[in-house]
Amino acid sequence: MAAYRRKALISAFSATAVALTLACAAAPMARAAAPGSGTGSVPAAPVLEWRPCTGGLAGQECADLPVPLDYAHPDGSSLTLAVTRLRTDRSAARRGTLVVIPGGPGSSGVQRLTQKGAALRESTDGRYDLVALDPRGVGGSTKAGCGLAEEDRMLTALRSWPSADGSIDENLARSRRTAEACARDGGAVLRSFTSANQVRDLDRFRQALGERTVSAWGVSYGTYIGARYAQAYPGRIDRLVLDSSGDPDPERVERGWLANMARGAADRFPDFAAWASDPAREVDGLRLAQRPEDVEPLILDLAARLDRAPRESSVPDAPLTGNGLRQALQNALYSDGAFAGFAALVRSAQDPEALPVLPPELVHPLPDQDAALMVAVICNDVRWPADVAAYREEVAADRERYPLTAGMPANITPCSFWQDPPAEEPVAITDDGPSDILMIQSLRDPATPYSGALRMRAALGAKARMVTVDHGGHGMYLANGNACGDRTVSTFLTTGRRPARDTYCPD
Repeated sequence: MAAYRRKALISAFSATAVALTLACAAAPMARAAAPGSGTGSVPAAPVLEWRPCTGGLAGQECADLPVPLDYAHPDGSSLTLAVTRLRTDRSAARRGTLVVIPGGPGSSGVQRLTQKGAALRESTDGRYDLVALDPRGVGGSTKAGCGLAEEDRMLTALRSWPSADGSIDENLARSRRTAEACARDGGAVLRSFTSANQVRDLDRFRQALGERTVSAWGVSYGTYIGARYAQAYPGRIDRLVLDSSGDPDPERVERGWLANMARGAADRFPDFAAWASDPAREVDGLRLAQRPEDVEPLILDLAARLDRAPRESSVPDAPLTGNGLRQALQNALYSDGAFAGFAALVRSAQDPEALPVLPPELVHPLPDQDAALMVAVICNDVRWPADVAAYREEVAADRERYPLTAGMPANITPCSFWQDPPAEEPVAITDDGPSDILMIQSLRDPATPYSGALRMRAALGAKARMVTVDHGGHGMYLANGNACGDRTVSTFLTTGRRPARDTYCPD
């Protein structure tokens, strides 16, 4: 949903992180039942052949997990998922296994465990073996491509930013050709990139680990996977943390998450405005305005000027455009630590003598397989409307209501022209099942806004408690949160104790 900067539409799109190199042979498979899969008999989970990870933490191990391409045909083709584990160094205190579920769609679980493993082990007092996997299409797992042109793989193209005048004609043309390319080149592997299969793959991983139950920490899109897993396999979850949740409305799912980003950016921007107008920024030359209320007009005016006359940047043939500035702002809102970089970009764009240094995510096209994955899951999961006139109206209204996002979250995507309808309808998250879930949520989340998280909270009912953190950013536990929020989650994971009712952590 974080310090790394290639995060795309987290909770809607996400740039795929590079996983660790894996080189394990898949074990042979025999037939066995898969509880709760609804697909009948599937091959028994293989024995994982663990080996040291290349470039991982001390003691971190990696392996390959074979999974069916199609769980309805378990004896057919299979895919390989990259998996990793970090075993507890306190075996006497071990409670079980904790799965780290990454965000996205498109983020790497292997990389996230590498980034967070040491802090997570410390915060949970070594009570768990920590594990994660790269979902289908991500990192070291089996991938698929669409053969997209470079210009269609830029982040500002994969996110449907309207033209400077609000026109969506270019977005419309790009969406059509992207959908056509994926239908032509993606094949069965690309069609298998769904949330439903991620849930099944997660249970396959549990079986391969030899665990009757697992605990889990899902972040951003990972909260949806975690909630769906708890719904499909209620007897397999021990303790579940949902960190930065989106609205689980089954009629919209990813489309709704994308639309909600406009509200999220509006909720979060005042934090940046306060930071950028603070006199403390003067010493670094990063104070953008004297008052918080002057920062937004400044950004909007600069973006409009860059729409009319893009600035030459530090990268040849890669000018800073208005939409480039808007995209850089969206990325910066995820974490307070990114504020300085964005303010420096604004300063350099204002200076006619300076050469703006573009953030890395604006410079190069994404690899074809990563771009394909960004599109595939959101299009495979749910039907998107194809009424172009309605998109034009929605974009115009969204641009007026939420000028910082300029209509992008309401715009058309390749999903409107996706040639394969969803193989399965999204499921409704309900309050059925044991009460073993703790949610943690920022009040000012730019990707999964608080209003959407409240919808997840309502859907879970008595199954959950929620801790609200009075802070901004995306991803709270061991990230943008505070001592109160971290302590509440760690206590739940280590002891099982949750607040008696929903609670609040001041900043």
